[in-house]
Amino acid sequence: MDHPPTLDAEAIRLQEDTRRAINWKRWGPYLAERAWGTVREDYSPDGAAWDYFPHDHARSRAYRWSEDGIAGISDRHQYICFSLAFWNHRDPILKERLFGLSGPEGNHGEDVKEYSFYLDSTPTHSSMRFLYKYPQAEYPYARLVEENRRRGRDAPEFELMDTGVFSENRYWDIVVEYAKASPEDILIRIEVVNRGPDAAPLTVLPTIWFRNTWSSGLDTRRPRLHAAPAPRGTSAIEVIHRYYGKRRLVCQGQPELLFTENETNKRRIFGTPNDSPFVKDAIDRYVVQGATDAVNPARFGTKASARYPLVVGAGRSVTLGLRFQPAPAQPAEPDDPFGSEFDETFMARRQEADAFYANVIPNDLSDDSRNVMRQAFGGLLLSKQFFHYDVNRWLKGDPEGKTPPESRLKGRNHDWNHLYNADVISMPDKWEYPWYAAWDLAFHCVPLALVDADFAKQQLVLLLREWYMHPNGQLPAYEWNFDDVNPPVHAWAAWRVYKIDKKRQGQGDRRFLERVFQKLLLNFTWWVNRKDTEGRNVFQGGFLGLDNIGVFDRSAPLPMGGHLEQSDGTSWMGMYCLNMLAIALELAWDNPAYEDVASKFFEHFVYISRAMNNLGGEGIELWDEKDGFYYDVLHTTDGTRFPMKVRSMVGIIPLFAVETLDAEIIDRLPDFKRRMNWFIENRPDFSPYVETQTMQDGSVRTFLALVNRNRLKRVLRYLLDSDEFLSDYGVRALSRFHREHPYILKFDGTEHRVDYEPAESTTGIFGGNSNWRGPIWFPVNYLIIESLQKYHHYLGDDFLVECPSGSGKMMNLWEVAAELSRRLTHIFLKDEQGRRPVYGTAETFQQDPHWRDLISFFEYFDGDRGAGCGASHQTGWTGLVAKLIQQSGE
Repeated sequence: MDHPPTLDAEAIRLQEDTRRAINWKRWGPYLAERAWGTVREDYSPDGAAWDYFPHDHARSRAYRWSEDGIAGISDRHQYICFSLAFWNHRDPILKERLFGLSGPEGNHGEDVKEYSFYLDSTPTHSSMRFLYKYPQAEYPYARLVEENRRRGRDAPEFELMDTGVFSENRYWDIVVEYAKASPEDILIRIEVVNRGPDAAPLTVLPTIWFRNTWSSGLDTRRPRLHAAPAPRGTSAIEVIHRYYGKRRLVCQGQPELLFTENETNKRRIFGTPNDSPFVKDAIDRYVVQGATDAVNPARFGTKASARYPLVVGAGRSVTLGLRFQPAPAQPAEPDDPFGSEFDETFMARRQEADAFYANVIPNDLSDDSRNVMRQAFGGLLLSKQFFHYDVNRWLKGDPEGKTPPESRLKGRNHDWNHLYNADVISMPDKWEYPWYAAWDLAFHCVPLALVDADFAKQQLVLLLREWYMHPNGQLPAYEWNFDDVNPPVHAWAAWRVYKIDKKRQGQGDRRFLERVFQKLLLNFTWWVNRKDTEGRNVFQGGFLGLDNIGVFDRSAPLPMGGHLEQSDGTSWMGMYCLNMLAIALELAWDNPAYEDVASKFFEHFVYISRAMNNLGGEGIELWDEKDGFYYDVLHTTDGTRFPMKVRSMVGIIPLFAVETLDAEIIDRLPDFKRRMNWFIENRPDFSPYVETQTMQDGSVRTFLALVNRNRLKRVLRYLLDSDEFLSDYGVRALSRFHREHPYILKFDGTEHRVDYEPAESTTGIFGGNSNWRGPIWFPVNYLIIESLQKYHHYLGDDFLVECPSGSGKMMNLWEVAAELSRRLTHIFLKDEQGRRPVYGTAETFQQDPHWRDLISFFEYFDGDRGAGCGASHQTGWTGLVAKLIQQSGE
């Protein structure tokens, strides 16, 4: 068919996939990087997931719910999996999956101890590139665990680089690249570069296998791999699966083919006899231990590897080729699958990827900024993963599986037995967090909308479907506890994605907007019914994703009883009201019935605003007039209320609830306009929370914000103070004021405190895996920037604040937003000395030409230095940096 000439090849593929004309996304990077230590694989009586299925079991024990590998791909149901394994001839085991510490092992929680990078991907995965850096010395598994276990929380993590295994550049750069010749014909190229000073051996094992779907007893049909006739100069593995029919993996260079079964080695794990002599770790034992009887001499099974033993000279490289495609009608054909067409396809897909991103990434950016954006998009797209979790089946057990302990029926996630997940989902990270998180995913969708709006919309709809959303309207938080409460940002994300898509396409997807709005009504009602315990429009919500930001665990019962009236919980709900109001007004343009529900959200916001700023008229406010800041208020069992005076992001979040209703919108909706004006005129006690502005043409704009213009200046005085929230790299989650003035609350002989901690957490509160007591977090910083832009839209250029506070330099709020955006993006960009703050004092990343342009996006960032903290390759919501660069430049 003819396509508009302005569309590039990748854009055409996206359209074909969206129309379901051609299934370009059937195969993609949907394989996890860690499937061990997850909740799904945990069948212990006490819910100790890390201990029940540790890394040491992973090579020998078949997974129940998903699979993992290095630089891997699978189909979107993860029936057929492909990834790379390696052996440097020194390790005690094959490197089949990335290694990292479990939560109990690390001094700062779970953490991958490898160096891998997502270099590039198109949205349809027609072109993908991964990089893995593999030491030539023996990988120090035990030392990493022992040293990190020895160190306390006040010491830095002991990283792989610290062990010295990369000294003298004795490592392999392994680039794995995929190119789709067609949706079903996937070309694979593996380039192995010896960065060391001497020749070194390396065995490369491209591996294909089936997810074990037969051992559970639910479907006993077993797929099959076997050696097959192959074109001259190659080896081939035929793949037979009931869903995909016959396919083959063709391997350039006639490597030895090794076959076994994806079955648990029960003898090694449990000390019981094996069901088959050929088990999951057979290829490992054959290659590493020389156990020649470990693999199937008949050359068939459900797991297979092609063995490439290499010796590569110093500074030299070797390239290997494979091709995964439908099996030919004839046993072999004369065409060379690795001829000129093979290389030309890779070149064409790279050029098409460049053309696609040229329409996304502004052309006036520096090469460095373009590189950061490209890798951010690559990380987001390559962090897709097939996620499988049937809670009802998990609770009850499989017909042929181990019976779950009785405690499970009242344990983790037992109230979510309706939940059935078997979808490709955007993950925060495929190692540290190989499970979706509701509020993380909402932020992922904003930058994803720039490159694949259809996927972003599908993700937002997915979490609202009846097999995800609880019947009571709650959204599932994350695998470890679906009951936890994340900030309600789903409506915000849907509205942002809608507007981004509308701007790029020229028209809005009203069907998408209406679908999410109807389900969000259920979720909003759940919040109102469950999280406003006293019916005062002041909300609790729990930890709300801010982990340890409070004096104590806000998701647990308070040690002194009572509850918190949360500044952030109430503010998130104010923002939720305004998001739903904006969506309802948009939908009302086509359907006047939405004017009624728009009026409901307008009035609900005003009620929340009054409660936030004057708690039911009782003189107890979340706003502290003396300090000029918002705080949580502790409501004790005896009725006493007092503010918890911690200057944290909790007091900044009220800024997020802001919206201007422009006259051109309101005037087109006469019923809504009439009801809104009636409310304003007949409820004068609410007038302080609604501001109007008459324009030069006589039209009237309406301004809704939890923080009015006077309080805004007072909050911004803290936010823009370098001794408080403002860092050279964004806005800290906790004021640096608390470095010298920790907040201390003593109760019943116990001291509860909050100290300024700019990097990793020194407390184990709420798991201790992440820290909100001083670092910089991208999601809330992004919302701060957006909110300031919204304030500027109403208040205009004449509303000036000092930025930084005390500098004498006055800026309007649009300029302040641009300044914050600049500080955030420069975490990743090279400074005048060519150094990236994200890498701190890691000199290899700062100076080595083979490392310095590789970007790790991290979970959060040191509030004083900008160095990356937490999950090291969590593109996730940190991928928002791509949106910031796209909209604000450098």
